[in-house]
Order: sequence, then C-alpha cells, then structure tokens
Amino acid sequence: MTVRVVILDDHISIVDGYNYRLSKTPEVKVVATGLFGEELEPLLAEHPTDVLLLDVNIPTSPENHNPFPILHLIPHLLESYPNLKILIISMLNQRTLIEAMAEAGVSGYILKDDQASIEQLGKIVLMVASGGLHFSPGTIQEPSDPSAHPTLTARQLEALSLCAAYPDGATTLLARKLGISGSTLRNLLSGAYLRLGVRTRAAAITRAQQIGLIPPGDPGAGIKTVPE
Repeated sequence: MTVRVVILDDHISIVDGYNYRLSKTPEVKVVATGLFGEELEPLLAEHPTDVLLLDVNIPTSPENHNPFPILHLIPHLLESYPNLKILIISMLNQRTLIEAMAEAGVSGYILKDDQASIEQLGKIVLMVASGGLHFSPGTIQEPSDPSAHPTLTARQLEALSLCAAYPDGATTLLARKLGISGSTLRNLLSGAYLRLGVRTRAAAITRAQQIGLIPPGDPGAGIKTVPE
C-alpha cells in the first residue's frame, strides 16, 4: 500500500528536503506540494491524500502575506476527509499552540530543529498513516513538580482505559467501541499524551496506572459500559 502525502510549506528548500527524505521510503509518495494556505483545500480536493505535512505559519496567498488560519481549518479538513492524518512540522515550540493543535486533531507535531525526527520522516509518516501519533521530545514536558499529578478529562480517561484493556487494538476498532470516529479518538489520546508528558500509547497507559488514573490490576474498569 502506498501512503500519499501532500506537503504545504512556504519555503521551497524545505519542501525539497522533505521530498528527499520521503523518497527514501518506497511506500510513501508525495502527490502534491503547495506554498500558500489558500492552495491547501484545492490540493486535497484534487489529490487523494493520506498524510498532510503542514507548517502552521504560512502566508495566505502570494498577495496576502498574513498568516493563514490553519488552526481554524484543521477540524474542517478532518471532517471533510475522515481518513486524513495531519502531521505538523514547525519552528514554533509554544505549548499552548501545540496543545491546541492536538485538541484540533493533528496526529503529530515535529519541530523543524528535531533532526532525529526529520531524518526518520518516512517512518513517521507511515506510522501516522496507520493511526499512530508522533510528537517531538521538545514539545512534551514533564511536570516540574514530580508530585503534581496531571489530570485528564473523563473522555480522555475512558479512551485511555479502553487502550489499556486492548493494548494491541487498532485505532478503528477502539473508536468503534467508544462510538466515535478514529480522528476523535486520536484527538483524545494526543491530548492525554500531552497532559501526561509522554509520547506513545504504551507510555500513557503506564503513566496513568502509576499515578492512579486507571487501575493497574483492572485496566478495563473504566469501560464497563462500552459495547463489545
């Protein structure tokens, strides 16, 4: 199976760099690229896309250099294209922005100076396309006070409890059990990852069990009402 990628970044040299990295992964094919925000929706309409590589700070058009409202557009894109995964690659490392992006439904946030992630971009794209999440280490911070336990919303806890009960479950299966879309489940989990200061589903489960958010001996306790 080929993972189809669209790239939107206003620097041609960066687009070329992503193309070079992705060309080393045979399963990934770049189907289109763009430089301005107003190109995004037409590109997606014309080119079936699995993963969108997206900068968050791009000009609206050649005539309008004001920042395009990417954050406003992301929920609309995910609703219009339920199978689309969005991977942000940006220089901006502002926690509130990253949290907002995660809550909006992106599947990852890579910092442009995270050389390790950029070098593994092809593998990350494949992981994201299959339902995984990837956040650069610098975007997730452990609480400065180890005794200060993070809190999760009830829905995040429900999603994480379900993951603990079915650790090998595919995103689509887990979402079906919760009665939500796969993109909504990814939103819940990425928000939980950020609050817990972790990067993977397994680490989130372990962390939540360690601090008592979900029972370590009974990981399914929080999902008794979820239909099988």
